[in-house]
Amino acid sequence: MENTSRREFFLKAARSLGLAGLGGLTWSAYINEAKANQLLLRPPAAIDEKDFLATCIKCGMCVEACPFDTLKLAKAGDNRPIGTPFFEPRDIPCYMCTDIPCVPVCPSGALDITKVTKDGTKTGELDINKSQMGVAVIDLKNCIASWGIQCDACYRACPLMDEAIFLEYTRNERTGKHSFLKPIVDSDFCTGCGLCERACVTKEPTIIVLPREVALGSVGDHYIKGWDKADEARLDNAHSETTTTEISKDSAVDSLNDMGGLLDDF
Repeated sequence: MENTSRREFFLKAARSLGLAGLGGLTWSAYINEAKANQLLLRPPAAIDEKDFLATCIKCGMCVEACPFDTLKLAKAGDNRPIGTPFFEPRDIPCYMCTDIPCVPVCPSGALDITKVTKDGTKTGELDINKSQMGVAVIDLKNCIASWGIQCDACYRACPLMDEAIFLEYTRNERTGKHSFLKPIVDSDFCTGCGLCERACVTKEPTIIVLPREVALGSVGDHYIKGWDKADEARLDNAHSETTTTEISKDSAVDSLNDMGGLLDDF
């Protein structure tokens, strides 16, 4: 009887440890999953990703409000932060609703309506063209338009044609007769809606939408457009730093004339 009780005790202990270990592994997997994907496209007016993850309460109201089923809630196994809204343009892009129904219903502020109003206020007139969900990037090497095949599918699909995407005409040196009609994206106007990616005719899209912080570089405050007076305002944030080395203690002329002892023997 004593041996049976002892055996049951050890069996229960082993099971408890196993379940605890499994729970830890499962939770760790969810945490890793939440951090794994940095290429998420969020709904219009989403705040910065770090703040978005801290603010979104995962209620799904924006998903319910979307009339095109563009938005999805990430679930376990999606390799995305669980319960947060996202969309995949190749599947269903954002159709740029003028009333932007997904934004006003957000109760937490993760979708900031001031980002999509003309005057930047909560009560201002909505303007979906101010969205910055991402920016389209083109793989010109595999884009068939850059081969000389006439294709303007992405250009025609763009709701901001000739602003967010325009066509650049260049001579086809291979044939000497035709022109390339190469699509060019202007990131100042591109909203990241993904209609171009959805329209791309290639097997894998050669124009894809990426988060702006991934796709775009940053000039910083040390370089400005000298011809643009408005750009000079960035100088207010710039700072200079001067370093002194042994060679910089002498004037530039003295340094250039220093022969380093080459003439000492003459």
